[in-house]
Amino acid sequence: MPVLDVRVADVIHLHPADNVCVAVRHLSKGERVVVDGRELSIAGTVKMGHKVALADIAKGAPITKYGETIGFASEPITAGEWVHVHNVSAPLFERHYDYATEIPPEPTPITGRTFQGYRRPDGRVGTRNYIAIISNVNCSASVSKYIAARFDKGLLAQYPNVDGVLPLVHKGGCGMQFGGDDHEQLNRTLAGFADHPNVAAYILIGLGCETASLPYLVDSRRLVEIKGLAGESLASLQGGRKPPVLVMQDLGGTQKTVDEGLHRIGELLPIVNGVKRETVPASEVVLGLNCGGSDGNSGITANPALGVASDMLVAAGGTTVLAETSETYGCEQLLTKRSRTRAVGERLVERIRWWEKYAAMFGARLDNNPSTGNKEGGLTTIYEKSLGAMAKAGTTALNDVVLYGERIKSRGFVFMDTPGFDPVSVTGLVAGGCNVVCFTTGRGSCFGCKPTPSIKIATNTPMYERMIDDMDLDAGVILSKGIPLAEVGKQIFDLVLEVAGGKKTKSELHGIGEEEFAPWSIGPTL
Repeated sequence: MPVLDVRVADVIHLHPADNVCVAVRHLSKGERVVVDGRELSIAGTVKMGHKVALADIAKGAPITKYGETIGFASEPITAGEWVHVHNVSAPLFERHYDYATEIPPEPTPITGRTFQGYRRPDGRVGTRNYIAIISNVNCSASVSKYIAARFDKGLLAQYPNVDGVLPLVHKGGCGMQFGGDDHEQLNRTLAGFADHPNVAAYILIGLGCETASLPYLVDSRRLVEIKGLAGESLASLQGGRKPPVLVMQDLGGTQKTVDEGLHRIGELLPIVNGVKRETVPASEVVLGLNCGGSDGNSGITANPALGVASDMLVAAGGTTVLAETSETYGCEQLLTKRSRTRAVGERLVERIRWWEKYAAMFGARLDNNPSTGNKEGGLTTIYEKSLGAMAKAGTTALNDVVLYGERIKSRGFVFMDTPGFDPVSVTGLVAGGCNVVCFTTGRGSCFGCKPTPSIKIATNTPMYERMIDDMDLDAGVILSKGIPLAEVGKQIFDLVLEVAGGKKTKSELHGIGEEEFAPWSIGPTL
């Protein structure tokens, strides 16, 4: 999906095959703009990020953006007319899948880039150093939050290498089939956070009678207490100590569990503080890619710029992970072509078919996306949204497709099956091992997901300036100032390494990231 570098203009024509252009600013009725050397008269008000017809489009004819079909005209559209939900439909259309037919060449290697990270015994690298309090069930959530709230945060001044005490609570954990898909997915997610390279140590808290039992979690996922502390080897850890498991019914209730939890944290603080950052290569970054509150500029500025950064990370030997299957819908055929093998591409299509069946169970359709805010920002159909979202992953070969929260083991470009809802999607990415997240937004999402830092990238300058306390980088300068796409992509790559090395993101400065822990429940609740 080629996206051209642009200079400051009134509208952008992204691809020679496109029959629409995109407004760079608000356009008024009667204005004349220049597109490809010819004048176009604007037929009515068009907001920034929305589309304008370049020529007359017959009813039923395809609407093309990025050189791809994003929908079909539901009525005749005249040149200069606003193109949006009132005159575009998004019916299902046949997509042919080719597998591993357009595998991109390997990028030119990038060497010598490093950051300061926490090397763990299993070889992975953390970008943060948290103690986590993990509830396996909603029934123990309050106790986990009480422990974190009653912990004296002033003590952290004595332990500068500890990023904080993090409660991770959720609304599930019971009313499910033991060993069923929902249980195993929750198990995988909880274990992914406990075993995350950004978590140095943790305690597990349960009620005692729930389906998602703590002994099953610990044994089935082979969890150990502390990772990479005081020079201990991975072998010694695997050989013995299991993590602290606090069961409220065994300890005698709420207050006694809180007291015991605070005691355990007191023991862990000096040990966790003993871990120091060290110089590690950029290849140790596992970058989660997400977008939320997208607009018509997302696929033009922030997402393709993040794609440039993704390609740079892959060239440096690192890993970049695209997610949000329901927002890849309609352009998955472009990813299957660049899959490393046929089997990788087939796994992606299998996930798409699963989603079609899953949505149909509830009377929903994947093409009902985008959201109200997305449409207000200029996105008309799921196909348009998906094409723009896919740009985050850059141009390298697709090396693997993994389940929600599954450990990411392949390097390079990987796809994780997640919903499009931001907290649920990023929770899966973090559970899989992402140690940094880049989050693009056009409407202005205020997002974080501890223990992983989230870099928020604005798609347009007006929103960046309005919400500068929440945004980390303005990719809107590609349009507002004519800054080349490649330059902004490099800025993102540099910022990823700075944040991986300890620089605080805006969401971290606000303390955002605990409420966004949201494991995906696929049901049913029994």
